[in-house]
Amino acid sequence: MDLITGVAVYFIIWWVTLFITLPFRMQSQIEAGVVVEGTEAGAPADPKIQKRLLWNTLISLLLFFIFWLIFYYFEFSIDDLPQIIKIRKL
Repeated sequence: MDLITGVAVYFIIWWVTLFITLPFRMQSQIEAGVVVEGTEAGAPADPKIQKRLLWNTLISLLLFFIFWLIFYYFEFSIDDLPQIIKIRKL
């Protein structure tokens, strides 16, 4: 895996992880009891986006490290999948 592929894979993992982690511990303005005029009542009251982005980056690094171990260190590739499926059928 070269550098460009690694960056592309990390970018995809980062975005998917972001959309997975965004709703956790989110409190809407209705739940907080303070709805700012002119905004959607279901919008987050205090999104703490910097904290969320930091946690997202750390989780993404961990997932990318696991991906790297499997595909680079253990030399597993997509071509190995048919062999695994064949073994499971036996």
